[in-house]
Amino acid sequence: MALTIRLARGGAKKRPFYRIVVADKRAPRDGRFIEKVGTYNPMLAKDNENRVSMNVERVDYWLGQGAKPTDRVLRFLVAAGKAERAVPQQTKKAEQSAKTKMRIEEKAEKRREAEEAAKQAAEEAAAAAASEEAPAEA
Repeated sequence: MALTIRLARGGAKKRPFYRIVVADKRAPRDGRFIEKVGTYNPMLAKDNENRVSMNVERVDYWLGQGAKPTDRVLRFLVAAGKAERAVPQQTKKAEQSAKTKMRIEEKAEKRREAEEAAKQAAEEAAAAAASEEAPAEA
């Protein structure tokens, strides 16, 4: 039997309240479960100590029996210091291609050259303006 530690929803409409339960993976979300090991009340403030309450000893027992926590329950366990959350490996699909990287570098280089040319032109204009003012004062 594949066990999972997950949330079972309760509460009224637009007022959710969850039980953290150990259940057979095939059982319905709010259906039959083996044991209730905690509660989660998302309506409370994030810093409220009653927002998430778990019987950590029982959770450890079920993890030892092979139960797999869902993503949300795993976050609760990480916050309690009872589990480590593996960072998912990023796909290379989002990475830019070599050609795109080369184009970006070329644009940056052209921009630098244009800025240097503008700076040089401004310095030359300032020098020309200074040379025109100097004889006029004398």
